[in-house]
Amino acid sequence: MMQTVLFVDDELSIRNAIERMYLERDDVHCLFAASGQEGLDLLEKGNVWVVVSDNMMPGMRGIEFLSKVRGMRPDTVRIMMTAHADLTVAIDAINKSEAYRFVTKPWDNKELMDTVDEALMRYQLIKSLGAEDESMYLSLAQTVELKDHYTKGHCDRVAGYAVALAKAAGLRDEMLNDIKHGSWLHDCGKIGVPEVVLNFPGQLSDDDYEKVMQHPRWGSEVARQARMSDTVINIILYHHERFDGKGYPSGLKADKIPIEARIVAIADVFDALYSDRPYRKAYDFDRAIEILQEMTETHFDQCLMGLFLPIAEEVRANG
Repeated sequence: MMQTVLFVDDELSIRNAIERMYLERDDVHCLFAASGQEGLDLLEKGNVWVVVSDNMMPGMRGIEFLSKVRGMRPDTVRIMMTAHADLTVAIDAINKSEAYRFVTKPWDNKELMDTVDEALMRYQLIKSLGAEDESMYLSLAQTVELKDHYTKGHCDRVAGYAVALAKAAGLRDEMLNDIKHGSWLHDCGKIGVPEVVLNFPGQLSDDDYEKVMQHPRWGSEVARQARMSDTVINIILYHHERFDGKGYPSGLKADKIPIEARIVAIADVFDALYSDRPYRKAYDFDRAIEILQEMTETHFDQCLMGLFLPIAEEVRANG
């Protein structure tokens, strides 16, 4: 299905400028409307992934229009674009229409296109997660791995380790499936991180590292919008928290971190150590375990780590 973006602006020059900007993009179908009502009519006729709307338009203002879009097509990602960028407009756009982004005129072509591309990815992710199709979850995890070439098979391995650890910890059976799905999807937010950043062979700049650090929030927001279980959302959001409270994105400490996220954190780091990465080769088993144990005081739940070590030994035994 073609990615479709609807741009709504009462100024013909603006619509023409955006149309020229997308002339060389054959992967995005652009629709244009001169008013909010015209935009609503186009929404009735077809599947629109993203709507970008001006605010100051005669008749129906952009905020009112985007609020109606929210009611008609709640999964369509909404972006406000206006020359009158003030706090009141921004707050209204967020509160009344749940706008995903706020873009000011005059815009930078690359920034606008990047924002729309991220919104398109968000829509695709919401639809995939909302399908409640296990094969779709694994396929999505594999799509993330195509962006991050050194993580091929990572999500599936993490799921295997995490489910084994959850069983050893005595978690109830109904949580195990959610832990598997959450493990597959724990890095789904990386879909919004540029490949050049994910595959950078050296130390990242502060700006690029900040982009990577946003992936738990980005992924969890989408999972929440797709109405996934709290267990899955917790894994996506909190798998980079640390037991000493120095992790991200929320700085949770000890048992304030949900147990499912503490489990996946151990499985995630073990697989990262025991696999090739863009910046180093895999550690041998003994060194990987040594590093895990060194990190336990600061990063991991010590009780869970004690349960994980025999599982890791089984991984080595099975080759």
